[in-house]
Amino acid sequence: MLLGLLPGIEVVGSAKDGEEAVAQVAEHAPDVVLMDLRMPRCDGVEATRRIREQFPGTQVVVLTTFADDDSLFPALRAGARGYLTKDAGGDEIVRAVQAVLSGEAGLSPTVQARLLERLTAGPLPAGGGGEPELPDGMTPREAEVLVLIAEGMSNADIARSLHISQATVKSHINNLFAKAGLRDRAQAVRYAYIRGLARPPGRTFT
Repeated sequence: MLLGLLPGIEVVGSAKDGEEAVAQVAEHAPDVVLMDLRMPRCDGVEATRRIREQFPGTQVVVLTTFADDDSLFPALRAGARGYLTKDAGGDEIVRAVQAVLSGEAGLSPTVQARLLERLTAGPLPAGGGGEPELPDGMTPREAEVLVLIAEGMSNADIARSLHISQATVKSHINNLFAKAGLRDRAQAVRYAYIRGLARPPGRTFT
């Protein structure tokens, strides 16, 4: 009822768990899904991962009670573009929806502060041990190209650094842009920072 009253938002469906959420996305093709995390059958992280893989035109904003690391970072790695806690007001929800539709991150101030805290402390936690899971089905080479983009390298610079052709660089860029729903290099840089694949300049890390 609240969402239906917000300006610029039309509610086309609702779901009681992650399995139903994926099915609703397949049926209605919404622009944005507001996703809870703790649900039966299929939790919000897995549902987010499936939606982003199967329906890349649909963005996901997490709306949950939980803002701890074990909830936040898996959701972002699964492809969520926004993350709000359930004390968010209507205006904050509208801003987050508009942000993700514009290719930006829709994060609450609390979550932004937590991400900055983690960035200044070191790389985002991978979860589960071993190599970090790359977001949006990205390959290690595509992630490597993304990091070099975030460092300001041109396609020619990346090709020289990785000892590959510029055509191959363009292919990797096209693939990672499609997987992550990116339109340009500026969005790619923001994406790399938010996902913890690269670190903003001008900060000291330990």
